[in-house]
Amino acid sequence: MRGALLRYRVMANIVGVLLVVLILVGVPLANFDGSGMWNVFPSTPGLVTPGSDAQELGESITLYLGTAHGWLYMIFLVTAFWLSRQADWDLGFTAVTLICGTIPLLSFWAEHRATARVRAEHADELEPTTA
Repeated sequence: MRGALLRYRVMANIVGVLLVVLILVGVPLANFDGSGMWNVFPSTPGLVTPGSDAQELGESITLYLGTAHGWLYMIFLVTAFWLSRQADWDLGFTAVTLICGTIPLLSFWAEHRATARVRAEHADELEPTTA
């Protein structure tokens, strides 16, 4: 149980940090140039100049961090699901924990909530072993 919890916590925090940087830094720098975005928004705030260093930085962040986040999110899903099976979580708790990994900042709350539950329900399995 200790290993599953540790792997889950590491992946939840890595994925959470990458998502925050991606959504709160990369996307605005790459897309907030006053033009339309994704054929959904007719115009965006004009925070950056098209073709500027800031916009290129944003595009690099969204490309590289976005790709890394996508792959690492898949690993997060596996580690969270594995922990849910070992901790014997019900389907609702498992689903909320997995879905919260897609929402910036909420992923940190979900990690805290899951860790607290595992520590409360499986304290005896988390105790360090003595020789």
